Amino acid sequence: MYTMLQQQNYAMQDDLIAFTKKMIGIPSTSLNEENVANLVEQKMKQLGFDTVFTDEAGNVVGILAGRENKPVVLLNCHMDTVLPSNSEVWDTPPYKAVLKEDKLYGLGAADCKGGLASQIFAAALLKRSLLPLEGTLVVAATVAEENGLSVGVRHLMDKTLPNLNLKPDYAILGEPSNLGLYYGHDGWVEIEVRVEGTNPFHVDDAAHEIMNDINLSVKSANEKKLIEEISIMQPLYDEYKGCRRATIRMARRVRESENIEQVIGQIKHNAQLIAQPTGAVAVDVQVRQEQQVMYNGSMTLVRHITNAWSTDPFHPIMDRSRHALAAAGCTVRPGKWELDRLRMGTAGSVLLKEYNVPTIGYGPGCETVAHADNEYVEVDKLSECAYGTAVIVHSLIGVSVFGWTSDEI
Repeated sequence: MYTMLQQQNYAMQDDLIAFTKKMIGIPSTSLNEENVANLVEQKMKQLGFDTVFTDEAGNVVGILAGRENKPVVLLNCHMDTVLPSNSEVWDTPPYKAVLKEDKLYGLGAADCKGGLASQIFAAALLKRSLLPLEGTLVVAATVAEENGLSVGVRHLMDKTLPNLNLKPDYAILGEPSNLGLYYGHDGWVEIEVRVEGTNPFHVDDAAHEIMNDINLSVKSANEKKLIEEISIMQPLYDEYKGCRRATIRMARRVRESENIEQVIGQIKHNAQLIAQPTGAVAVDVQVRQEQQVMYNGSMTLVRHITNAWSTDPFHPIMDRSRHALAAAGCTVRPGKWELDRLRMGTAGSVLLKEYNVPTIGYGPGCETVAHADNEYVEVDKLSECAYGTAVIVHSLIGVSVFGWTSDEI
């Protein structure tokens, strides 16, 4: 089986690289993924997926049907990217895929267009290798993830897959893990501290004191650490219902052992105590939320929050994945994403925490170059990820290779 997969994988390698380059060359910031979505849908059809369509949120879904509907494996990557932090310091144009020293440079190469290409070709690899599936494989290229909110994944799980009578039993994210087998990460929450009052001087004084207190926390939390714990923005001032209002926006890392509601409650308690001596002002603390419009015009209300999550490292999805990769001659390296910068995350928090789907990550990119200048993905890891992903999927829903008959192939 592995020899057959390797041969087919080698035969598709040039096509995989060319497709990744095409995706990188198409700008697709969050909520502007339409052109990449069209390319992905076209490629899935060309590669022979049994069913391909774009749902109401703009997600592109490709399906390989097995003998039965269940079990269901979901392969998921997002199509959107962040904006280039500073295109002037890129050695190559962010929106032009450049192959240099076996690395493919361009915005989204690691996060997450390389992973998406590998997952699409992993499905194609299974189909071309004539490996029958017992269950169903769903490959979903989703929208609106880079804002940390996983809007597309929620629509996929709430509406798209239920309409097909499909519920994932396992999920694999193609987020950058450098071919590590990842099973979780910290979360974060973006908070708005609002100070309101009729006396503008009292409001300004209270906002100033709250800012000073939070800045002390930022300095203490981030000092001598390699990961960002807290960030804060300067207050925004406006008039609201005849009152002066100051809005302080901050983001905070949240560990799995912490309760986000308790974190918000403690911040609110501290802010109210600090504001008391400055005069008659009201202080409230809420998770930031906003209306967002998808590229196809659909709208949704989103909260700026990503929960910490962790799949049991001894869960069957991890055990089978480890054994399958080892048997296929791939490196097996369990771990977790570090996410050293705030507002980074994956759809694992949604899939596991909200829909109870055991989730792991396995992608070709490296997280240290995600959201960074000169982002890249190593070319050989694209192909290795496609092979490794196909091996994992087959271990979860494939028909046993022992005792095959010609009818089964």
